[in-house]
Amino acid sequence: QVQLVESGGGLVQAGGSLRLSCAASGRTFSSYAMGWFRQAPGKEREFVATISWSGGIRYYADSVKGRFTISRDNVKNTVYLQMNSLKPEDTAVYRCAARMNTYASRNSFDYNYWGQGTQVTVSS
Repeated sequence: QVQLVESGGGLVQAGGSLRLSCAASGRTFSSYAMGWFRQAPGKEREFVATISWSGGIRYYADSVKGRFTISRDNVKNTVYLQMNSLKPEDTAVYRCAARMNTYASRNSFDYNYWGQGTQVTVSS
């Protein structure tokens, strides 16, 4: 199977930036589409961004378009989420996920493996 470990979360002021990383091990990384999801206390899990196995197709939630960028490095078996112009509304636990398919997906049900999550807190 695939193991996913996130890192890079922390506390940042509004307007600041963070870069999250998700390191994968196990089956070949390049054959999996990847996604980022987040969940704030008392709220449902929310789609953030997804990327196809080749990196050619990327989708973003409307709330993060123009501020967040998803990318991947299949040599390093790592997917990234660059977060700029952060807002307090971005505060949540962020989890990366791997799908046993090459196509990007916004649907959490399409993903087979999940990381443990990393906390992002944005102060005003």
